[in-house]
Amino acid sequence: MVTATDRDPALAHRVRPAYALLAAVAWTGVVATVLISALDGYDRGPVDPGLYGDTARGAAGAASRVVDTLSYFTIWSNVVVAVAATLLVLGVRPTATRRVLLLASMLMITVTGVVYQVLLAPTTDVTGWSRLTDPILHVVVPVLTVVVWVLVGPRGWTSWRVLGPALLLPAAWIAWMLGRGAVIEAYPYGFVNVVDRGYGPVLTTIAQILVFGVVVGVLLLGIDRGLSRVRGRPGA
Repeated sequence: MVTATDRDPALAHRVRPAYALLAAVAWTGVVATVLISALDGYDRGPVDPGLYGDTARGAAGAASRVVDTLSYFTIWSNVVVAVAATLLVLGVRPTATRRVLLLASMLMITVTGVVYQVLLAPTTDVTGWSRLTDPILHVVVPVLTVVVWVLVGPRGWTSWRVLGPALLLPAAWIAWMLGRGAVIEAYPYGFVNVVDRGYGPVLTTIAQILVFGVVVGVLLLGIDRGLSRVRGRPGA
């Protein structure tokens, strides 16, 4: 399928630099976070039972800290943004993979930004290296992702057929987080801490966030179609 982006080389030239910037920022946040975690660089405080963070100091706990870090939804969403942006830099042709990853990245990073501000930021004490990485992961990348997508598109890539596959990545994170948590008895966030809250309340909270994610996805579809009509580029 040929879209307006393919027919407009000038638009393609605008898309690639914008997503190159987004990819650079997202990859920087992810890589910096993983490296600092591996080197045990983040400040430590008391760890509530059932939450990540109770790992050995120094090199002995490096592997556990890295796996913990890579198990946060925040990191998953930033990685998806980075991959989706990188693929757009490499080519603007609307393949199925690029379409799904673009919508998934928008959906996941929006949920990350909103959930962080509403549920986590009020009780999070940001110190040390977190003052650098937390704003990148939770504020800069979410805002930049939305701004880039609104300003340069590509338009017409979202559809109901893409929404379903885009939800598979958040579902995969839920399965990984709960499955791993059942084994190590530790979870990334207080609102999914099964040790403290039990499966019933945790699953209820997850269901609510999933519903919010679906609403975000539907809103993104509507925004994409609205912007396509305004700019005279019918959606796919």
